[in-house]
Formats: sequence, structure tokens, C-alpha cells
Amino acid sequence: MSRFFITGGSGFIGTNLIQYLIDKEHQVINYDIAPPRNNAHGHLWVQGDILDVNVLSSSVEQYDPEYVVHLAARTDLDGKNLADYRTNTDGVLNIVNTVSQSKIIKRVLFASSRLVCKIGYLPKTDTDYLPTTFYGESKVVGEKIIREYQNNLSCNWVIFRPTSIWGPWFDTPYKEFFFTILKSLYVHPKGMRIDKSFGYVGNTVSQIWDLLFYDSQLSHQKTIYMCDYPPIEVKEWADLIAQQNGSKSPREVSVFILKTLALIGDTLKVLGYKHPPLTSFRLNNLMTNMVYDTQLLQKISPSLPFSTEEGVLETLAWIKKYAK
Repeated sequence: MSRFFITGGSGFIGTNLIQYLIDKEHQVINYDIAPPRNNAHGHLWVQGDILDVNVLSSSVEQYDPEYVVHLAARTDLDGKNLADYRTNTDGVLNIVNTVSQSKIIKRVLFASSRLVCKIGYLPKTDTDYLPTTFYGESKVVGEKIIREYQNNLSCNWVIFRPTSIWGPWFDTPYKEFFFTILKSLYVHPKGMRIDKSFGYVGNTVSQIWDLLFYDSQLSHQKTIYMCDYPPIEVKEWADLIAQQNGSKSPREVSVFILKTLALIGDTLKVLGYKHPPLTSFRLNNLMTNMVYDTQLLQKISPSLPFSTEEGVLETLAWIKKYAK
């Protein structure tokens, strides 16, 4: 039985990771400023802000974990400047400094984001960055901090960049994607094949486990994109969701009409509507192929526990039970 310290364990991936570790009968603490999404995890929650280095350090010292998975972050795109994302910059520095004080921590995983580069841009190296949002820029700063202070870390570490992860306990935007399909509101760009390196969260937490325990030297000080393999074709995925729910297969609509709807969504957002169904950012995201190199991840985690169909079925079951 091992001891795990999860920051941001009340979030989407964190909620699933904590359940995964519980099922394996390990000891786990969820260090998060917000309460758990899953009420069954309430007894594992320690309320704390990673920006408060004193409380963070005290909690790590008290719990004395062997493994740390750092998921805590501000992930929305609504910030007005880089300072709005201090959790992703100063917070990472606090994690590095806290981990460096421990003599028992064996490995730490740092969650970053694919948005360290703009959508559609495939970086040539781990430090090839091209962010277009303050959120993405904050994640670049966080990655640079890890590498700048890596000599302070006596344990193995890896940075992983979740791509587009979906499944139970998810939120914007893929929860809305599912709901638009279930309500027969989703429309696909007519005649377009769009391949995406998406990931079902059940596979993601299994990959996190493998990064912690299997071939740790292979991934040490590496940056790894986290997703399923092979990529998903978006229309096929949407059809599968509709089929498994007994809904109509999504219609295809001309790109011109979709761009017009996206401009309307942009206007709604300016007027204060937080999550319009479609914006230019989301449409560009949808229509851009996004396929990442998974060779290293496949060596570490060669088999995924869930097929896309199984992931869809589990997600639909969760929606019917929990989602509003």
C-alpha cells in the first residue's frame, strides 16, 4: 500500500484518479481548495490552496507521501492577464519547493496542458512553445519553472499534457458536447474528416498509474501528451454517442453556417454569456486536426483498459445518474 498526495483532486481528472487509487486500496489525500465533486471522497479532502506554501508544506510533511500528482490549476480561458493564473505559475514553484524538502517522495507528476501551443501546432521539442491564451502562457511558465529548479528535486518527475479528456465527472466543454448530441443539437462540418487525439478519463488515470510505476526511468524528465490511441474521428465519435443513447445521428452543416453561428456565440460571450454553445475558438478547435506523437506513452502504457465504445457507455451511465 502506497501513499499518494493529489493536488486538485476535486477536479475532473483528480476525481477519477482518486477513485482509481481507492479501488487499488492505496492511501490517498486530496489537497484542493474546493470540495470533492464525488461526495464519497469527502473524508479524503484536505482543504488547502497551493498558493499558501506554508499550509501546503505542512500538509505534505504531515502526510509524508511517496507519490505526488499535481493537478491543481486554473483551467478556464477567461483570465485578463498572466497574473490571473498565479495558481499555474507561483503554485507550481510552491509544489517544486515543497517536494524538494521531502526525502521519501519517489516520483512527482506535473499536469500541464496542450494549450502551451496553439491548436494545430505540433511542437518540435519539449520546450517548443506557441501559446495564444493567458492560460496557455501560464502553463508554459509552469513548465519552465519545473525545468529551472529540477536540480532541487531528488525524485523522478514527468510533465504530462492532457489533450482533450472526457468521461464521468467532466465539465466544460465536453460535457456540453455530449449534451448537444443527446439533445440532437450537434451539427458537424459538412464533408470534413477531423482526427483528434482525445482521451477517455478511465484510460487517462490508468496511464497516470503507469507513469508513476512502470518504466519510470524511460519517462524521467520527459514531457508526454496524454491521450488515447489511435485518435478519434469526431463524426464517428459523435455518431457512436448518439447511437448508444438512442438519439438521432448528428446532421452535417456547411462550414459557412457554422462560422456564422460561431460569430453569434462570440457576441453572446462579449455580452456576458459565459458558455455559448459555439464560438469561433471552439469551432476552430473542432475543425483542426489534432494528432500527437504517443510513441513514448505507448511504450510505458501499451494497452488501454477502455475502448471508445466502453468509455461512451460509462459516460452516458454517469450522465443519467449524476449530471443535470
